[in-house]
Amino acid sequence: MIRPPRRHPGRAISRFGAILILLAGIWGGGLFRYADLIPTAIAGSVSKTDAIVVLTGGSGRLDEGLRLLEHGFAEKLFISGVYKGVDMKNLLEAYRRNPQELNCCVDIGYAEDTIDNATETRDWVKKNNIRTVRLVTSGYHMPRSVMEFENVLPDVILVQHPVFPAHVKQEQWWAWPGTTGLIVGEYNKFLMAWTRHKLMALLK
Repeated sequence: MIRPPRRHPGRAISRFGAILILLAGIWGGGLFRYADLIPTAIAGSVSKTDAIVVLTGGSGRLDEGLRLLEHGFAEKLFISGVYKGVDMKNLLEAYRRNPQELNCCVDIGYAEDTIDNATETRDWVKKNNIRTVRLVTSGYHMPRSVMEFENVLPDVILVQHPVFPAHVKQEQWWAWPGTTGLIVGEYNKFLMAWTRHKLMALLK
């Protein structure tokens, strides 16, 4: 009777471990490349655009958007991602702005994530015949935001206007656990968004 060759589970485990190490290396290399994509300065800091779009969810974003509007960087401001139930009057009063002065120039949307930010901004841009947008969001959030916006607004010029919260230590980010966790989380979301766009392109 011929016995089948004995399997060596140790070899399978070693191969699996090697694959995990390889994937971890690829992921880690991509993380540092992603960190290099995070802007460290404002591009086109003096140029005017048709509109300013603020993505809520991080400190300093809306203040910066309102400041830009008040200083004439655009004639319209769209605030995407406002909590449902918050109206324009309450929002502007919370940021110590006069609703009567800005009500003509500011619109709000109620997106719940970055994908929704892009789609509701697309609808607003088309409605208002906007051709150039100054996009205001946190620096660490900018790469994913730009990818989502360029996907739905390929014919609109985007000017990146990152905001740099004091608690986010972009320089030597790997030495700050809080910032490391934030960037790792954004990197993973970026990878999922990139994969989604690639799959959608293949299915077209």
